[in-house]
Amino acid sequence: MPAISIIQPAAFDRTVFFVSDGTGITAEAFGHAVLTQFNLRFKQVRLPFIDDLDKAHYAAAKINETFEQEGMPPIIFSTLVKEDLSQIIRNTKCMYMDLIQTFVGPLEQELGIKSTHTIGRGQDIANSEAYKNRIEAINFSLIHDDGQSHKNLSSADVILVGVSRSGKTPTSLFLAMQYGIKSANYPLIPEDFERGKMPSALLKYKSKIFGLSITPERLCVIRNERLPGSKYAALENCRFEVNEAEAMMKREGIHWLSSTTKSIEEISSTILQELKLEKRVY
Repeated sequence: MPAISIIQPAAFDRTVFFVSDGTGITAEAFGHAVLTQFNLRFKQVRLPFIDDLDKAHYAAAKINETFEQEGMPPIIFSTLVKEDLSQIIRNTKCMYMDLIQTFVGPLEQELGIKSTHTIGRGQDIANSEAYKNRIEAINFSLIHDDGQSHKNLSSADVILVGVSRSGKTPTSLFLAMQYGIKSANYPLIPEDFERGKMPSALLKYKSKIFGLSITPERLCVIRNERLPGSKYAALENCRFEVNEAEAMMKREGIHWLSSTTKSIEEISSTILQELKLEKRVY
């Protein structure tokens, strides 16, 4: 039987299933985007790899069981491609949202051709140029994390700078995994502030540099989780480093933003837009 992944808050208002013949990531991402528009708590259940009739009937039984237990129809976000599998889920006691047919049907009409209706496209993706670009970008970002390497910086699409714990590493990895962007990141440290200049290895790549900042108060909290009571985490030191880093970025004319209240998705989108970077994966 397919694996079930449950993300369950302590209490919830409604159960949501993400049903897919693949990983379920697309259904879950779309579903989350919609669900965040409602001030409710959702119990979220992922049903991936529903790619044959037995698995579809198993998923249908789980959905109907949930209806019987809760007395309310579960909400279904489905990316099932095959109509016979989709119909089994559609016939359960649920509110069914078919993300494939909602968009594929109108596109078939507009483009004048039929879609392939092929399930398990993950194998094709794994062998695609886009997938290889993604893996290469992830490896590049790991090698160039936190200033570990100066090699091949000419191949970087973006070089993130900022004080320690301002969000550089997660942003680098997100850019690599989602968009195939080769991202290096470098911490700005007290020695840089004493010189009043960016690290020397970065100077000739100024057009690729993007800065991340953060409020001193938030930085203090994050650093204290790592090294409580240290000078590194002290609010006064955080204020000094943030002020110096922002002043340096302004002097150098570097694009930057504060990561304090922004998600990684928002930060990444801003970087792509500001530096006019093209996404390398689809």
